[in-house]
Amino acid sequence: MSSSSPIRREVGPFALMLTGLGSIIGSGWLFGAWRAAGLAGPGAVWAWVLGAAIIMTIALTYAELGSMFPESGGMVRYSHYSHGSLVGFIGAWANWIAIVSVIPVEAEASVQYMASWPWQWAHDLYMHMPDGHGELSVPGLWIAAVLVIIYFLLNFWSVKLFARSNTAITMFKLIVPAATGLALIASGFHSENFSVGVHGDSHSTDFAAVLTAVATAGIVFSFNGFQSPVNLAGEAHNPGKSIPFAVIGSIVLATIVYIILQVAYIGAVPPEMLAKAGWHGIDFRSPFAELAIIVNLHWLAMLLYVDAFISPSGTGMTYTATTARMIYGMERNGTLPKILGRIHPKWGIPRPAMWFNLLVSYLFLFRFRGWGTLAAVISVATIISYLTGPVSAMTLRRTAPELHRPLRIAGLPILAAVAFIMATELLYWAKWPLTGEIILLMVVALPVYLYYQAKAGWHDFGRQMKGAWWLVCYLPTLAFVSWAGSTMFGGKGYLPYGIDLAVVAVIGLVFYVWGVKAGWRTPSVEAALLEAKAHPGAPVVPPDEYEAERITGH
Repeated sequence: MSSSSPIRREVGPFALMLTGLGSIIGSGWLFGAWRAAGLAGPGAVWAWVLGAAIIMTIALTYAELGSMFPESGGMVRYSHYSHGSLVGFIGAWANWIAIVSVIPVEAEASVQYMASWPWQWAHDLYMHMPDGHGELSVPGLWIAAVLVIIYFLLNFWSVKLFARSNTAITMFKLIVPAATGLALIASGFHSENFSVGVHGDSHSTDFAAVLTAVATAGIVFSFNGFQSPVNLAGEAHNPGKSIPFAVIGSIVLATIVYIILQVAYIGAVPPEMLAKAGWHGIDFRSPFAELAIIVNLHWLAMLLYVDAFISPSGTGMTYTATTARMIYGMERNGTLPKILGRIHPKWGIPRPAMWFNLLVSYLFLFRFRGWGTLAAVISVATIISYLTGPVSAMTLRRTAPELHRPLRIAGLPILAAVAFIMATELLYWAKWPLTGEIILLMVVALPVYLYYQAKAGWHDFGRQMKGAWWLVCYLPTLAFVSWAGSTMFGGKGYLPYGIDLAVVAVIGLVFYVWGVKAGWRTPSVEAALLEAKAHPGAPVVPPDEYEAERITGH
């Protein structure tokens, strides 16, 4: 193994759940209800319900994987176990991009809310650009940079410090959004707003708009935090019970909070504002704080300005912890330098990986200077990162049925198929040209994989490609369908609306079946089985790529 010291298992189920809840309730709650209503009007409530249901199906497949392989950075390892190094690399790259970029976006969210404070210096932290989008000014970027450093330092001296500080912050983050929603509902609720459409006309549920809101309004972005308990599985005490409790509990609690907030937002907007241009015309810089001022809840506005630092910062701190474990996991896949897998002998955390993620966070921060711009990048990477989990869970049921599963999801063949199909639909709902940008994002990383393959003398490369053809073909196929699809989702209109959704579902089912059949019994799984026989009852953590090949002889 590449670590010089084992990662410590010190996080209990409640603290683990709070890492998931703390990741889900971040900057998304500050902006998500506003963005969703702007796209779907009152239908935004259904967008949150649908988004939570889709994410739950995906998350349950990862919960089985996480309890079976309780290791740090597990989200970037599972597809490597089921399909080999190429699928593992693509899935890991997408997942890491989706998570590491959250660190700077949370810092940007805090500063953007800060820019609505009633002082000129605060207003100057955020600028509206000529093309219509907003971004942080240079002073705003430096404040965000300091926040990223704070997230880093709170994780630098042990997972126990991280878990303790995160528990207090997350409890605050849960209470404030719930209180915000209830206070707004009690202080000026306009039920007639639910009959106003996106453009000010009479509201009728536009299913296509609801679907687009799920994919692009920050809903997928918000629920992406369910990954944190899985990535921290290596630190979990009794992972077989802790991980499903943490994943399911965090999604359910967050869904309740987000629905309350969405209902409160729709009911709190003054009808005279909607009369001008409907939901699409509402342009808030700090949505809930401005609504609190409108209904004379100045104490709530002040609390929201404080929470605009605490909520995103809690998420940024959690993701600083999880991304370090992800880099640790990618190194164990054999596609990153070994130094990034070193564990500090005293503190039990992968410090070189933390330094690397800090550098990448700053690259994202100074390249994408606005919350909306960077959130779009995260959404693109997030959707593709969801694709491999359901396929890997079902493949391992076939290739390694004898592995002990502390959590065995009932009906997994159906659940995993539904999860993959819904992830495929999410990718389509994100609209063209984002689907094309997803492929470009994957291609950018492939030279890194090819470098390590060449360094290894192209060892077993044919086998890796055989396990990866389904994913290699899947991406351009879906991009083509997105380009040719209905205009409702940014396509050219060759596929009419309704038929396009059915076509995408069939494509998802076909590639799911192909993906499950393409999996094989990798050296990592064989080594894990040998380890399980030698130490029955102990947590199963497969060795890194090189050690697995040495143990199994191939």
